[in-house]
Amino acid sequence: MTILTMIDPATADPKAKALLSGVEKKLGMTPNLVRLLAVNPTVLGAYLNFSSALTTGCLGKRVHEQIALTVAEASGCNYCLAAHTASAKKAGLAAMDILAARVGTASDERTTAVLSFARKLVAHLGRVPPEDIAEAKAASLGDAEIVEITAAVALNLFTNYLNLTADTEIDFPPVAKLAGAA
Repeated sequence: MTILTMIDPATADPKAKALLSGVEKKLGMTPNLVRLLAVNPTVLGAYLNFSSALTTGCLGKRVHEQIALTVAEASGCNYCLAAHTASAKKAGLAAMDILAARVGTASDERTTAVLSFARKLVAHLGRVPPEDIAEAKAASLGDAEIVEITAAVALNLFTNYLNLTADTEIDFPPVAKLAGAA
């Protein structure tokens, strides 16, 4: 049971109601995470704007979903694993791609480099050593990609941490733990 307040779209204040309505229209549902964010409409608006802006970046929607899966697995956020597994399927990722992303790999070297860098950002709390940046650049990731990966990791850590703090009730199909995971 979620331990922080979730806003009912039917009784939300006007600003939150407009944002929640937009999410409902886009997704066909109002996820519990969004209802939780609606407690503070300014934060919900910032989250939606940041998330939307990243979809127009240089990495593409599929890679952003893979980053989200990598980060959710690394931080142990079951809510985000379930939500992004569902989103990744809608973005055209196969089951094997989704499982690979959870451990920070992909079927192509460039996306593996992206996911590896994302995992290192999480593991090092953003303080990646220069050799990790050099490794990313050797894998054809430029400064623009490195900045976008960092932004995507930050956005996903925000939602992961909020869901872990609130113990948000999962409203997507649950995802099984990886074999050998604790």
